[in-house]
Amino acid sequence: MNSIRSREHGLAMDAIPLHRSVGFRAQARSHSLGFRRNDPAMAQCRFALPGSRMKIVEVRHPLIQHKLGLMRRAGISTKEFRELASEVASLLTYEATADLETETKTIDGWAGPVEVKHIKGKKITIVPILRAGIGMLPGVLDLIPSAKVSVVGLQRDEETLKPVTYYEKLSGRMDERTALIVDPMLATAGTLIATVDMLKAAGAKRIKGLFLVAAPEGLARIEAVHPDIEIYTASIDERLNELGYILPGLGDAGDKIFGTKQ
Repeated sequence: MNSIRSREHGLAMDAIPLHRSVGFRAQARSHSLGFRRNDPAMAQCRFALPGSRMKIVEVRHPLIQHKLGLMRRAGISTKEFRELASEVASLLTYEATADLETETKTIDGWAGPVEVKHIKGKKITIVPILRAGIGMLPGVLDLIPSAKVSVVGLQRDEETLKPVTYYEKLSGRMDERTALIVDPMLATAGTLIATVDMLKAAGAKRIKGLFLVAAPEGLARIEAVHPDIEIYTASIDERLNELGYILPGLGDAGDKIFGTKQ
């Protein structure tokens, strides 16, 4: 296949070498199976793909896996899908923010002065990609209610098949913030690459992406272009089909979140 188009964002991607995308999938499966065999507790937590230049973390916590399993059901209601997307987003945020820097401050406690930890630096900015990314935003804000929100909208140019920005509103002083991109699906990575390009142009230096499911082809492509970002996902699925859908995937996440025709 020469190119793949993602229905949700309508983007084209250059073909990914089969050995590379299959390699991501093979690494994911063998590594997770290794955890199950040698340390069952670790299989319930998380793992990063070995041999990758980019930090890719598939979060295998039982709560995440259970909720994702519910989301895969055919005929799931808009209400339930929306609620589960938000819940999984919260759990992914917990994992993705585990390495935030903290600083010690002294406050007045009930029994006198006490030293406490506060997150250091400028507030995080959450970057939902329109439209499906909006469905994950409440879950992230539940965990980080003081975060800034930067919104990005992209659509496909019918002639070039490349992503074109139709909306962009970013937080100020991006160079001092951690940016959390949220989007349910990492399929071809065309949208993600364009978003990271935009954030870096605005000065962002620390960027993480949170996805409900990711395709090996998309992971290979984003690693080739932006290996310095981090990816957190609830599942590295099997592959993309000829229409750019992730298999087994979730279907059209945007339609399921907003209740539009599927």
